[in-house]
Amino acid sequence: MKGAGNMYMHLGSNNIIFTCDLIAILNLDQPVSEDIEDIIEAARLDNKLSPLCKSGREKSAVICKDRVYLSPISSTTLFRRAL
Repeated sequence: MKGAGNMYMHLGSNNIIFTCDLIAILNLDQPVSEDIEDIIEAARLDNKLSPLCKSGREKSAVICKDRVYLSPISSTTLFRRAL
């Protein structure tokens, strides 16, 4: 169970995570590095990838303890929300 002091962060498309589960926020501006592509592909293969943007215009990858989210919100905005 999550503690009462945990903060939430909105990732877009009505998806919210606990900030304590957050590992990294990665920028998906082109060109995307091969390392980031590998992280996304590994999450996809493990059925742990959650694309939050139906248009395919993801701006950031949010890596959490149990999932990777592809968000339409910029990494800069998400970083500010995480503080």
